Amino acid sequence: MLRKNTEVVDFLLNRRSRPAKTLVGPAPTQDELRVLLTAAARTPDHGKLEPWRFMVFEEKSLKRLVDLTNKRGKQLNKPPEKLLKTLTALQTGATMVAVVFSPRESIKIPEVEQILSAGAVCLSLLNVALASGWGANWLTDWIATERVFLKQGLGLTDKEFVAGYIHIGTESIIPPERPRPNIEKITTWVDS
Repeated sequence: MLRKNTEVVDFLLNRRSRPAKTLVGPAPTQDELRVLLTAAARTPDHGKLEPWRFMVFEEKSLKRLVDLTNKRGKQLNKPPEKLLKTLTALQTGATMVAVVFSPRESIKIPEVEQILSAGAVCLSLLNVALASGWGANWLTDWIATERVFLKQGLGLTDKEFVAGYIHIGTESIIPPERPRPNIEKITTWVDS
């Protein structure tokens, strides 16, 4: 029996990320955030390995990351406009959740499936935040993979990286709609 949830379908057909630089406080409380994280963790995960984990950054810890980002960006000779863009996303009143890809040893489950699961967690967290009325954005940028930054700023191991930084806060503006994919151009109907 088909059980259609038209509200969810309508939400997904019309969802729109909010640019991180436009997010302000207040951000979700820890109790509100736990609900979002719980929903995001209900993600396809072959083998139930949970090859991802969450790190929540709020005001004080974001300030520390801003300082490290600025220092490390200058050491790496990042172009000033690129560094400013990264810093701006970290300096809003929003909370930031790092979805850390943390691979698990498995004979049965290849690493690529684990990476895809981490990406699915990012999208789930983004969508549940938006569906809950928050503004949200999924970013990566150079701070998702730069080894020194990840070690100093997040304490990650050499095998870990950030699948996504999910910024969640109050939207200060509603962005205009943007062009969407042409389904007919990107779809092949296989009939034999």
